[in-house]
Amino acid sequence: MKKKTLRLAVLLILVTAFAVILKTNPGAVELSTERLTTYIDSLGMLGPVVFILIFTVTPTLLLPALPLTIAAGILFGPLWGVVYVAIGSTSGAALAFLVARLLGRKWVKKILKKGGLGSLDKRVKKDGWKIVAITRLIPLFPYNLLNYAFGLSDIGFKAYIIPTFIFMLPATIAYVTFSSSIPDIARGQVGWPLIAGLGLIIILSVVTLIYKKKKSYNH
Repeated sequence: MKKKTLRLAVLLILVTAFAVILKTNPGAVELSTERLTTYIDSLGMLGPVVFILIFTVTPTLLLPALPLTIAAGILFGPLWGVVYVAIGSTSGAALAFLVARLLGRKWVKKILKKGGLGSLDKRVKKDGWKIVAITRLIPLFPYNLLNYAFGLSDIGFKAYIIPTFIFMLPATIAYVTFSSSIPDIARGQVGWPLIAGLGLIIILSVVTLIYKKKKSYNH
């Protein structure tokens, strides 16, 4: 009991500290791409660390992650941009999951049992990684809310976080690669990041449409 209380206290302190940083920091207060790019670029070598920290707390506060993803491509390029976004988004997904699990899991489990939904909870625990894979791969589901939803389910942390990392990569690569071409576009140049990023975004969009149609047909 004491260990759980301590973990919760540390978690809440971290979230509060990061929230204060986001609210008081002139470069992150609105999480706009322009502000983030200017601020993080001014930090030099500390830029990637601050970027990952901001990305880690963003999902817990239900703030949009797209400005951060775009900023990563502009600031760090297609390679390191993908690396930093992958680390930040996975860390953020883990933090939001743990907050939901620590704060609400027991209460939700009781509600599920009373409502006769215990079997649904068990299915999520058994095949949860498949559900995680689909919802992360198909950019149709809200990233921030999913983190809390899975935290309130009965899925294990490993079954949640490993597929989260792996199946968020395609969208991460697509958007970071595309956004890394923005400086070239501003100079009137067309390079491989623009073509590759745009192609990947189109592929993801087509896959999403196919999934939606298939799901509608099955229903």
